[in-house]
Amino acid sequence: MNLLRKLSCAILATAAFTTLAQTQTQPAKYNELYYQRASIFDELGVDSTSIVMLGNSLTHGCEWHELFGMPNVLNRGINGDVIAGIRERIGSIVAGRPAKIFLLAGANDVSHDLSADSIATALGELVDYIRQTTPDTKLYVQSMLPINNSFGRYKLMAGKEDTIRRINSLIEPMVKAKGATWINIHPAFCDAEGNLRSDLTNDGLHLLGPGYLIWRDQLLPYIKE
Repeated sequence: MNLLRKLSCAILATAAFTTLAQTQTQPAKYNELYYQRASIFDELGVDSTSIVMLGNSLTHGCEWHELFGMPNVLNRGINGDVIAGIRERIGSIVAGRPAKIFLLAGANDVSHDLSADSIATALGELVDYIRQTTPDTKLYVQSMLPINNSFGRYKLMAGKEDTIRRINSLIEPMVKAKGATWINIHPAFCDAEGNLRSDLTNDGLHLLGPGYLIWRDQLLPYIKE
């Protein structure tokens, strides 16, 4: 009997180890930070008074509620996020039927060498989903920001300036046709050559404080309306 118990325990232990090993070796779609932040966002939720700032690292990098002086302005940005990642985690946002969503996405999709057309199509599908799921939410889609490759920081963004401009030109009419509001913030950040102003960034992609102040001023009329 003792021998049978030992064999049973050994079999159960082996099965448990195999299951654990299989779980641990399953590849994750996104990085650890994505799942950490998506998890807390699910717990926090939103409500009908919320104004949601939704996007990637550019959105993640700001204390929006302090910038606007409004505690109902919520940061739902995740560093490194792509359009597909936003779509996968948006359930807890649209479930709360927020008052407004300000969406900016696409930079990381560009770095993955996706075409402008495919990125615009993915963004259009995300817009459709938000509009259909929470039709009373005012959706604002912001243009992609310029980049500045003179910093030499992000090799995967090298030569992508025209791709970003192409995406903006594609999504503007699409967003308007789908009933969302288009906000072209791109020009406010450009230098004379059409690149991200070097005084607004320290890596050619992300913004310093003065850049966020410009962004705030661009959005303030829509935040207040």
